[in-house]
Amino acid sequence: MTNPLSYIHPGAKIGENCIIEPFVYIEDNVVIGDNCHIMAHSSILSGTRMGNNNRVFHGAVVGGIPQDLKFVGEDTTLEIGDNNTIRENVTLNRGTASKGKTVIGNNNLFMENCHIGHDSVVGNNCIIGNSTKIAGEVVINDFAILSACVLVHQFSNLGRHIMVQGGSKISKDIPPFVIAGREPVHYCGENIVGLRRRGFSNDTINGIHNTYRLIYEGTVSAGIAKVKETMPMTPEIEEIIDFVENVSKRGIIGK
Repeated sequence: MTNPLSYIHPGAKIGENCIIEPFVYIEDNVVIGDNCHIMAHSSILSGTRMGNNNRVFHGAVVGGIPQDLKFVGEDTTLEIGDNNTIRENVTLNRGTASKGKTVIGNNNLFMENCHIGHDSVVGNNCIIGNSTKIAGEVVINDFAILSACVLVHQFSNLGRHIMVQGGSKISKDIPPFVIAGREPVHYCGENIVGLRRRGFSNDTINGIHNTYRLIYEGTVSAGIAKVKETMPMTPEIEEIIDFVENVSKRGIIGK
């Protein structure tokens, strides 16, 4: 159902059973899947590829050009999966020549006034809080929760199942399964409540705790060596080691 007071370019492709409210603006070179709800005064701009069952709230700007002075109009995209909630005044920018696309997964909640910069990747089941700002080429992995007014530096990598305190300024990488907070941002323990809610056993959580205890009791490299020598390997511990040794390019947050 499309309200006659909205504008949809003839070249845009709209799926079945979509609701498009008044004063929506949809440009050419846009694809919107089935059962999406695009609310009044929101804009879906060129290069946007949106899956099914997404909700875009009032005033959101989806697929805007990058806020990057190196961008010169190249053909790039914003790729959004299914079942995402994009609240009021959210801005999601498309990619640059660097990566060619910004990627949003499934089942994410983008709260009011947050921003996702060019060429960033957001996984699945993430929550990005009110007025949180994500710079370009950031990776946010599955089940990450960023509270309100968090600032994330470009090229940062945020691991799975993390929680970040409101108002934090992130300039290093955050390894998986932890809580990050204080000023400057530090490791504040494991995300125990989140892990339990998602079905992690006490033994698994204890293994994660002991791994980070070793990593943070001295130098990170010495801690990783001790983990390899003394800890029974589980998928979660292997993920932590891989993140620290291979994934992280900016170094992990301290204690």
